[in-house]
Amino acid sequence: MVAMEVAVRPSRRYALLMAAHDSEYVIKRYGGYLPVFVSAFGDDAAAAGEAWDLYRAVDGELPAPEDIGGYDGFVISGSPHDAYGDEPWILRLCALVRDLHAARRRVLGVCFGHQLICRALGGRVGKAPAGWDVGVREVTIAADAAEAAPPCRFLDLLRELPRRARITEVHQDEVWEVPEGAEVLACSDRTGVEMFRVGEHVLGIQGHPEYTKDILLSLVDRLLNAGSITVPFAEAVKRQLEATAPDREFWLKLCKSFLKAD
Repeated sequence: MVAMEVAVRPSRRYALLMAAHDSEYVIKRYGGYLPVFVSAFGDDAAAAGEAWDLYRAVDGELPAPEDIGGYDGFVISGSPHDAYGDEPWILRLCALVRDLHAARRRVLGVCFGHQLICRALGGRVGKAPAGWDVGVREVTIAADAAEAAPPCRFLDLLRELPRRARITEVHQDEVWEVPEGAEVLACSDRTGVEMFRVGEHVLGIQGHPEYTKDILLSLVDRLLNAGSITVPFAEAVKRQLEATAPDREFWLKLCKSFLKAD
């Protein structure tokens, strides 16, 4: 486990469950994905006394059962792996999600994390019929998202939700069917479930609120070099990124509101 915190006793503690290995680019540019997520979803540690611990779930590292109660929230990252796979670490992560759900611990899933939460709680995930979705996509927020019954406090904190918001996408899998009791909060013309929640303690987001433009461009190059996407596809994504940008401020505010809601 890797920890990022200040000398004072933290007022809040979060666990980042990494489902991927750090890329060479992210290590060189940011020092790894932990600083990327802390910068995106964390508060100023010096002012808030907030702490983040990194567990490399992809390598089988997860919080011990006795440590779960010490965290205010958990974030499950994206991954090049399939959330519907049966690798031992994926099955262990699913079991942890079920334990966290039963204990009503706050869990945020991003991309793979979004899909894995869905699977763990009884939903269905699989390959997207349309194939890779890479770039910036506009999603539609459900008209009644802010009028949930019972009321959803973390959405209330956002006051007026926009009807549409752009988000960075890098995925070829998707949620097919949300778990029983879940509410779909957003969709797009490519993906039926862009965001869902279970109560006030589970939130899944298909896109990547934490990604910066340079991280996405690095990923596009990696996918191209691996033969996962074609040259015309990669060039189209890069042209789009020159013309548009995600509504990153909105998505980061949403994620922080969820993680820090009392």
